[in-house]
Amino acid sequence: MQESTLTTKGQTTLPRDVRQALSLQAGDRVRYLILDGGEVRIMRSRPAASLAGILRRDAAEPVTLQAMDDAIGAGACDKA
Repeated sequence: MQESTLTTKGQTTLPRDVRQALSLQAGDRVRYLILDGGEVRIMRSRPAASLAGILRRDAAEPVTLQAMDDAIGAGACDKA
């Protein structure tokens, strides 16, 4: 288990193992998620620009608007 000390200004240094686990570099931002029971989860914050292309499927053909409309229509009929 990793530990760090809190300064009088409320600052701390993330231990090296934590920085490596989150792939953090100088200037990166982190998020803190407060869980029930007083636990806190630390996550690397990613700018929206870093998500560009995350859903890209190079081997697949682009889906046409007509194909999307057909799929929506078929799904709506299945639930009726």
